[in-house]
Amino acid sequence: MSDDISIAAIALASLIVAVAGLVHGTLGMGFPLVATPLLALITDLRSAILVTLLPTVAVNVASILQGGHWRRSIGRFWPLAAWSVAGSLLGSGLLVVSDPAPFELLLALLVLFYLWASSGPRFRLPWLHAHPRLGMMAFGLLAGFAGGTTNVMVTLLIIYALEYRLERNTSVQVFNLCFMAGKLSQMTVFAGAGLLTGPVVLATAPLAILGLAALAAGMKLRDRISAAGYRLIVRRILLALAILLLGRFAAGLAGY
Repeated sequence: MSDDISIAAIALASLIVAVAGLVHGTLGMGFPLVATPLLALITDLRSAILVTLLPTVAVNVASILQGGHWRRSIGRFWPLAAWSVAGSLLGSGLLVVSDPAPFELLLALLVLFYLWASSGPRFRLPWLHAHPRLGMMAFGLLAGFAGGTTNVMVTLLIIYALEYRLERNTSVQVFNLCFMAGKLSQMTVFAGAGLLTGPVVLATAPLAILGLAALAAGMKLRDRISAAGYRLIVRRILLALAILLLGRFAAGLAGY
């Protein structure tokens, strides 16, 4: 992503951020999961992640504070977020020095994996209960690495939450804590690599405000619409995005 960002690109990114913020506000998660594949369809994955850095941090902070008892959630699960920092630093560093195209395939596969894993209790991992610290380290590192390379760490965090049967509010706060920790790490890597520049920050800062406004609107919609129906729509959109990403990756391999 260059420092000279066109008005058309910002307008399209604004629409995507608004949609992602609305989804996140309604479901309590999903901002990077929705925004990243959409942006990756019109640009490369590295640029898509760069555009969503500031908006994602803003939305995550607001989501952590919303719902109350956030200190208890953070007090219990902060090691998960700490390990996600290490994973994010590793993944972001790899993304900076590598061709982002293969990670688009990983992004599509993670979206499909999310759709599968979130459709019901799919896993039984008794070792997580026997070795909780090891579990936090393993899932934190893997989730952070996935977030660093594709901006989507929620797939692994959902598996973790399902195994521990975390209540919805706790899950939302823990997820967003990990998201925020990962994004701050990613910002550090991108800034050090010269990708997160002053002009980029100025251009994307308004998107953070837009993301917060859409988040607030989504929170108001949460109790007014059918959660099941809304989730079904989002899942179908994500499935379509994953298929499009797979198609674009296959076209790239074929040389089109």
